[in-house]
Amino acid sequence: MADPSDLAKARRIDDGYPIVVRLEGRPVLVVGGGVIALRKTEGLLASGATVRVVSPEFVEGFDSLAVEQVHRRYEPADLDGAWLVVAATNDKVVQQQIFDECEARGVFCNAVDDPDRCSFILPAIERRGPVIMAVSTQGRSPTLAKYLKQHLAAAMPDNLEELAERLAAERKAIQERGESTEDREWPNPLA
Repeated sequence: MADPSDLAKARRIDDGYPIVVRLEGRPVLVVGGGVIALRKTEGLLASGATVRVVSPEFVEGFDSLAVEQVHRRYEPADLDGAWLVVAATNDKVVQQQIFDECEARGVFCNAVDDPDRCSFILPAIERRGPVIMAVSTQGRSPTLAKYLKQHLAAAMPDNLEELAERLAAERKAIQERGESTEDREWPNPLA
């Protein structure tokens, strides 16, 4: 197992490449049964993931979720078949173990509130139909990301979902004519 201080020195957290990951039907493992694990699990379920949660204890709220609950401590075999992992254990040693095992297997891992042990960072998210706005501080300040997200969300137009659907229909019509939409000069839809 890598020394956590060496890992922190070797990794940069400013090298992120933002993407939106499609989780529909994909197996995701959450390790931890606390309030933060519950919140992360709810977000994963909203994205369509198939979630298994491993923890010796679970806070109220997990029983109402459509997840597989495994009532025990994390074991390396829990990663079998996982496409993505969220470690929310509040135990640096376990977080490091999970991260190291994910790295060895090529599985994306987010260790909650521990950016040095993350292969991906979870941004603050605002969803409006097909529009997803994400704000990240690369794990440095989730509080700042949350407030920026709230500020930007307040500036979004009320008809954003309708606007996105209308523009999607226009894009589809252009593509059906065999034209590219990538180099097209689009007018500002918010003007």
